[in-house]
Amino acid sequence: MKKYTVSIVSFIFVIGLLASCASKTIIKGNPAMEGFNAVDSDQKAIALADMTMEAMGGRTAYENARYLSWNFFGSRKHVWDKMTGDVYIKSLKEDYELHMNIKNMKGSLKMGGQDIQQQDSLTKYLQKGKEMWINDSYWLVMPYKLKDSGVTLKYVGEGDTADGVLADKVELTFNNVGVTPLNKYHVYIQKDTKLVVQWDFFTNTTDEEPRFSTPWTDYKEYGGIMLSSGRGNYTLSEIMVSDSLKEYFE
Repeated sequence: MKKYTVSIVSFIFVIGLLASCASKTIIKGNPAMEGFNAVDSDQKAIALADMTMEAMGGRTAYENARYLSWNFFGSRKHVWDKMTGDVYIKSLKEDYELHMNIKNMKGSLKMGGQDIQQQDSLTKYLQKGKEMWINDSYWLVMPYKLKDSGVTLKYVGEGDTADGVLADKVELTFNNVGVTPLNKYHVYIQKDTKLVVQWDFFTNTTDEEPRFSTPWTDYKEYGGIMLSSGRGNYTLSEIMVSDSLKEYFE
């Protein structure tokens, strides 16, 4: 695997080069994030979300998976520190790199290898970077976020995926969260494995037909958690999960 350049160190701090000395988080079960709409969610849908979390490695393993990196369909590369919110994004189609924090929206921008100081350009790319991270990370870790803030879960019923796999269908809608809160998803959870094997994307909650459907295939374990790389004609590549940034520079 091609490693990331040492420029990451300028934003994702030098301490990231060493294994994190922070104590590991221990979580019992799969408690919902603050703001999850449990009142309007179906108990069966919630139970399926919990079973999916367990099948993916469990909540404790996901919380302790500190650094995630991946190549998003050949468009850009990410390194994400889940603990601090620090993110490195390198465009593979345009000549720019972002080092930013998705919580406080502070960061730096390089274009053509040059630091960009103009505030309007920096603000524009920081917002663009957060929106890319929201989209790209959801394509990677959505099954771990079924009980996130603002989410409502509804059990739709049984159904077959496009590949003929029998699954339970769970509907996700959102309340004032994310960049596109009117989106809707139907998530197919395979009966026997409890893994997500397909999602249907709806631009609006009122839409009856999805804009597209995409399989979730090629699951592998990375750093104690399960992640899927296959998205039909597209692939999430160069996936790595670690508790240290040291591996990126070896």
